[in-house]
Amino acid sequence: MSRQILVTSALPYANGSIHLGHLVEYIQTDVWVRFQKMRGHDCRYMCADDTHGTAIMLRAEKEGITPETLIGRVWDEHTRDFAGFHIGFDHYYSTHSDENRALASKIYLALKDAGLIEVKTIAQMYDPVKNLFLPDRFIKGECPKCGAADQYGDNCEVCGATYSPTELKNPVSAVSGATPVHKDSEHYFFRLGDCEAFLREWTKSGSLQDEAANKMQEWFASGLSNWDISRDAPYFGFEIPGAPGKYFYVWLDAPVGYMASFAKYAADNGLDFDAWWGKDSRTELVHFIGKDILYFHALFWPAMLKFSGHRLPTAVYAHGFLTVNGQKMSKSRGTFITAASYLEQGLNPEWLRYYYAAKLNGSMEDIDLNLDDFVARVNSDLVGKFINIASRTAGFIHKKFDGKLADGVANIELVGEFQAAAESIAAHYEARDYAKALREIMALADRANQYVADEKPWELAKQDAAVYRLHEVCTVALNLFRLLTLYLKPVLPKLAEQVEAFLAIEPLGWDDAQSLFIRHRINEYSHLMTRIDPKAIEAMVDANKQNLEPTPAPAPVRHAEAQAHAAQPAAAPVAETISIDDFAKIDLRIARIASAEHVEGADKLLRLTLDLGELGTRQVFAGIKSAYAPEALVGRLTVMVANLAPRKMKFGMSEGMVLAASGDAPGLFILSPDSGAQPGMKVK
Repeated sequence: MSRQILVTSALPYANGSIHLGHLVEYIQTDVWVRFQKMRGHDCRYMCADDTHGTAIMLRAEKEGITPETLIGRVWDEHTRDFAGFHIGFDHYYSTHSDENRALASKIYLALKDAGLIEVKTIAQMYDPVKNLFLPDRFIKGECPKCGAADQYGDNCEVCGATYSPTELKNPVSAVSGATPVHKDSEHYFFRLGDCEAFLREWTKSGSLQDEAANKMQEWFASGLSNWDISRDAPYFGFEIPGAPGKYFYVWLDAPVGYMASFAKYAADNGLDFDAWWGKDSRTELVHFIGKDILYFHALFWPAMLKFSGHRLPTAVYAHGFLTVNGQKMSKSRGTFITAASYLEQGLNPEWLRYYYAAKLNGSMEDIDLNLDDFVARVNSDLVGKFINIASRTAGFIHKKFDGKLADGVANIELVGEFQAAAESIAAHYEARDYAKALREIMALADRANQYVADEKPWELAKQDAAVYRLHEVCTVALNLFRLLTLYLKPVLPKLAEQVEAFLAIEPLGWDDAQSLFIRHRINEYSHLMTRIDPKAIEAMVDANKQNLEPTPAPAPVRHAEAQAHAAQPAAAPVAETISIDDFAKIDLRIARIASAEHVEGADKLLRLTLDLGELGTRQVFAGIKSAYAPEALVGRLTVMVANLAPRKMKFGMSEGMVLAASGDAPGLFILSPDSGAQPGMKVK
């Protein structure tokens, strides 16, 4: 039975380039959409640039252009980069559109009529030089909890604490450098707390992954705060109806951009908008997002839809973050790689599509792009296994049989096994467990290569008496190759097109798995994919390395810190001095990271077990999750403060601190001694 499915990816912000981290989501979504279309379903893929907010306004001002000019230029860049990676949107739009203005206003007024909008006066941080209210991310200062310097106005990246910008110590405007002042302003709030009963039920309805639904329960336990949906002028966005000088906060109109993109598409293609978005619609509505914006999509967005009379999402699928070589993407290491720079190095976009798909399993787990493994896996799987089947057999069809396949399939049992795999592979794609799908496909490719190796068509070609057998073997091999192409097509659409042209067949659909490929004339084979040259990867990394050393003099390390001990006083500024007696009190020891794991319910922390040799082991909670994947830490040596008093935390007892450095360059770096150091050694 054909399904009607509307699919979206999160809207990329129009304030930067698309990078390899972004592409995890769009490739994940695109594979799923292409699979649904191959199954014969009516599946439409919508997206748009997210274009509003203070950041856009300030960047345009800095460049001396209008916000409209800026977002138009970025739209061109984004659509170029997405096309370069074969992301097949049915429509890609902008949130700065008449459709979005009308829909956002309509939803707001419906929520207001439902009694879910309240107005109250709040104190905000105000830049007296730029004459504007400052968003949280445009204020920096010292964390009110741990004292860490240079923290944003909404949360501390060191200790993980959340707070109001008005609580920051020694705040500074990131826009002008001025000291912000407190200023009262009237704001509009969505009464999210009034929607709690509905949201508790909806989040348990099966629309979320289990791990996401569990996360929701934590937020319910801490209480749902009403949501500030307004911003003061000057602001680039939509003015709130009936509230001059007040604008919709970007996160209100951004998800409405899903609807607006479809509204424009529906108008251009003669579709009924209400049949897809009306509250009685039977269309499946599926959102793909990153886990960092789960709060907005699993609480705010369904509440907005429900109480404005629209249909609810069928599913919200969240994925994890991307690390490169086990660490957070880094400009200094050359692993903060944009989509454009990847393509500019001449790298095949389908190599990355395949590698990401081989890592994605439908969960919220982070995935790692290990560049050495990337080269090895693509070369082994795609060239050494998949392409190898055609390259070893297709030539004989043209040399010996005028390009025509045999009248039947000699090994119907083997071909039948490949055909029978269609449903299990389809189930994996449907569940977004692409890793499992590709493992099964590559296991079949191994079977196909073993068949070719056993039959040795190159030997048969030397024997006049074996010509009939050669025809049969090559026909079987190309049947297997065609089926593998079909199964890989959602991941490798352009390579599949090349194969379809080579085999002289119509575009493959999923039902074609049940047909045989016989009595058919194919085109002459030409090579379909090259191997990755490791030097090209090195060139890409080198091209993306940026010298982030401060000039003219090196800036002091701001914070060599105990990530777990948020309540401990911050390290003294470099300008202050301590005595040698003070320093002698600190017992610094070499420690080996015996284990590292995520901490349930903590966005910033990793739980480390540190081996101190004869001194035993210590448990430390470290706020380095943003910089390191747990598996990348195991076995590494680091430096810890071994005589810090244990501290009881929400997640358990922390028995020390690991030292890390941060500076003007983005990123966090744990201190690692040279090889030869042993656990338990005293640092002098």
